[in-house]
Amino acid sequence: MESCRIQNETHDKESLLPNDTNDSVRSEIQEYLDVSQQRRWIFPRAAFVGACAGIIALLFRAALTGADVFRNSLLSWAHSMPSLGWIFPVLFTMFGAGISVAMTRRYAPEASGSGIPHLEAVLHRFRKLEWRRVLPVKFFGGIIAIGSGLALGREGPTVQMGGAVGDAISRWLKVSERERLTLISAGAGAGLAAAFNAPLSGLVFVLEEVRRDFQPIVFGAAFIAAAIADIIARIGSGQFPIFAVPDYPVPPLASLPIFALLGIVAGVFGVLFNRSLLTTIEMYARLPARYVLPVAAITGGIVGLIGWFSPLMMGSGHSLAESALKGDLLLATIPLFFVIRFLLTNASYGTGAPGGIFAPLLVLGALIGLAIGQIAHNLSPDIVPIPAVFAVVGMAAYFTAIVRAPLTGIMLILEMTGNYSQMLPLLVSCFCAYAVTEFLKDLPIYEALLERDLKRGGEVHLLKEPVVVEFIIQEDAPFVGLEVRSLGLPPGCILVRCSDGKREWLPKANTRLEANMHITAVVAPEASSGLEILRQGCQALRQKAG
Repeated sequence: MESCRIQNETHDKESLLPNDTNDSVRSEIQEYLDVSQQRRWIFPRAAFVGACAGIIALLFRAALTGADVFRNSLLSWAHSMPSLGWIFPVLFTMFGAGISVAMTRRYAPEASGSGIPHLEAVLHRFRKLEWRRVLPVKFFGGIIAIGSGLALGREGPTVQMGGAVGDAISRWLKVSERERLTLISAGAGAGLAAAFNAPLSGLVFVLEEVRRDFQPIVFGAAFIAAAIADIIARIGSGQFPIFAVPDYPVPPLASLPIFALLGIVAGVFGVLFNRSLLTTIEMYARLPARYVLPVAAITGGIVGLIGWFSPLMMGSGHSLAESALKGDLLLATIPLFFVIRFLLTNASYGTGAPGGIFAPLLVLGALIGLAIGQIAHNLSPDIVPIPAVFAVVGMAAYFTAIVRAPLTGIMLILEMTGNYSQMLPLLVSCFCAYAVTEFLKDLPIYEALLERDLKRGGEVHLLKEPVVVEFIIQEDAPFVGLEVRSLGLPPGCILVRCSDGKREWLPKANTRLEANMHITAVVAPEASSGLEILRQGCQALRQKAG
């Protein structure tokens, strides 16, 4: 009886609550149940994606290691014929560049370059991901391009292949569109984690750069996939860090201003790298179609000729980076190495061959850091007792300046080198590098490449069914201060949710949009152009000007 009385009283109290309150509670409960159900299924699927991406990354790394051994053996054999030996590395890299570019242009143009901008376009629903084409072309084309000696890295291709694995598994399991994008993101993070033996970097890269979505579902899926992929990679390649770096002690606090100077210099050179890379890509893009393959082959021949004189200049530059991290390079040779690697990276990427800029830009950052460290050591050895420490920090600072992802840069260097005593110098240099590039209004390289791809590609692909998209309105974006009715969205493109981080609401025609607001829209197939309007409206004007 007492139980019945309590239930009746509870029912009476609930009946006194406003209907909208009951609806709100029911909505929150239903949302909690939906999220719990989604987590229950997506985490095992993310683990499966991570395992498959880790296997692909491991095979890719092993194939490139074998290609490097073959290329170095070819160079050693060629040097036994001093008069004519240079022909062999030239022809080897020429054929590698020509075949990889031809394969990419013929079967999967979206597999050119690092592939990260294309993956971001897919996650924003501006492009489609045809994993059946991208995966084999990226795998074999990357082996041929990077293995032949082009100054490109394997990390960007591994990220795109990881995303392609996520897409393949999601289509095989026939999951929802939102879950498919989450698995693609998880696969991308798994690819980076396996490429660098850096699981936390893979997670942070997804959250900070690829997806820019800190929802628990995305966080959990990316974390699990990155961890599983890293385990697979370590089983196959060992648990050692990617770079063998001595255990340097903590630098004196008096050296922090020099680390700040390193960040400033890295920022300036990072802007120079971004703009020169975009210029190089545009120059190659303006070539008539019949000249594309010959020019790519000639570029490869030049790389091979330089490799004849200095094998350190070829490939990803891993050996050169390790020499810099150990402080084994003379100050007088660093500018020459930097200029050559800078030009070769730009030219190699401009051909459109499958290969990334992750590793090449880390090499350049290490050279910048070592140069500043050696100069400071010569001027004040007490403040800078170990110049090579600056090479470690320089990699993160240069990565931050180019990609504009400081958390990823810091975490990546810590995991790759296993040297955690440099945390404070890393924070100082990366902050300064970030500040310089923001002051110069330079667009991050992957955003710039995405912007260029969307402009050259014209309209985004036509939708086959309605999609739900989310955007963050950036500072100084065209949408800031406008009412929903004034956005110019086509019929069939409707805003269905607004959020400021504290509350969510259904927007109306007179709802005024503000900076840093999250908006969710439903876009019908006949309103595909609304995707580009939303993207342009949420993007900061200063980035477009940059």
